[in-house]
Amino acid sequence: MADRSDNFRPLPIDEGDAVVESDGAQHQRFILKRDVHRRLDLYLQSHLEGLSRSRLQKLINEGAVTVNGKTPKSSTILRDGDVVDVLVPPPSLKQIPAEDIPIEILYEDEHIIVVNKQADLVVHPARSNLHGTLVNALAWHFKDVAANGLEALSSIGVDEFRPGIIHRLDKDTTGAMVVAKTDDAHGKIGRQFELRTVQKYYIAIVHGEMKPPGDVIDQPIGKHQTVTEAYAVRHDRHGRPSVTIYRVREVYDGFSMVELELKTGRTHQIRVHLGFLGHPIVSDIIYGGEPIGEPEIAEPPHAAGSTPFVTFARKKDDGVKIWDAMGKRDDLILRRPALHAAVLQFDHPATGQRMTFTAPLHNDMAALIHRLRADRPKSGPLTADGAVVDLDKLVT
Repeated sequence: MADRSDNFRPLPIDEGDAVVESDGAQHQRFILKRDVHRRLDLYLQSHLEGLSRSRLQKLINEGAVTVNGKTPKSSTILRDGDVVDVLVPPPSLKQIPAEDIPIEILYEDEHIIVVNKQADLVVHPARSNLHGTLVNALAWHFKDVAANGLEALSSIGVDEFRPGIIHRLDKDTTGAMVVAKTDDAHGKIGRQFELRTVQKYYIAIVHGEMKPPGDVIDQPIGKHQTVTEAYAVRHDRHGRPSVTIYRVREVYDGFSMVELELKTGRTHQIRVHLGFLGHPIVSDIIYGGEPIGEPEIAEPPHAAGSTPFVTFARKKDDGVKIWDAMGKRDDLILRRPALHAAVLQFDHPATGQRMTFTAPLHNDMAALIHRLRADRPKSGPLTADGAVVDLDKLVT
């Protein structure tokens, strides 16, 4: 097996802007053939796969990058004839321990593994916390394949403790995720995400009765003006274009099930967009959803975030206080936002075949839907143009 400490490799350079020399995977030399009119950090980010701009800036500051034998700044503009040397110390995969965390595997072959991520699971470690993540679980899953289980995954992203991780879900969002086992698969699927040819469909339970069949939410999103941890609809220079298509799949007394298709991938996009419509996700404390137990099913609450065209957001500490109080209740059905990545579609990196994966709901969200169907129904399953999620496969 190849040495998986090789955490980056040159991308094919077809602009003719430099001659690339390699003295082992950890040392790359770029000899510029023309003025590229780009900052050093941005140039290297576009030519070295798996290294983020922040990581490159740190390497530059540490002296691991030289230009013409001298220590540069990240902002150094590269010119014709410049010689850029990059030395990246190999990270240690041993820092990420294998942990016996159960994971549901939807599909696996020699190129990829697709999982149905559970709630309360962060996708990958950070330097401040190397435990309890999906990556730790994958290290355990592959412990019989390699001396260090993570050697069975793509080496791209190793320097940021995320080998094989192509995309992420929030800690409490469940559902389908694809992880790459080879660098080639990582690059090809990552490219599909960049070109937006990967299709992702979510299911959410929201407060209020949404009118079928659905619509398009085209509202820019940026950081919330006052709540550090949150995002908001912003019609100023800080808002980035964000588009979500929603389709109403079932309606209950006081609640709705919606299918959501992302056309952009902003942080908290679904949660912000639904809250902006006045239909926050059930149990999404930060964006004004309410926890759901037996009393709330019997008498649907007026959610804090139910005012249309206003982004409601709580500070994280305030949300924690609410959950601490709610934690004393033993009737709660759902203790996290009712959001699930139900369907994931992409082209297989080796065969090119279009693949579709449906991740069944986990027990908590499935239990909520069963209760709403039994006690508060206002419609059966609804059809909408473009709907993809098979509810029979989703809710078992």
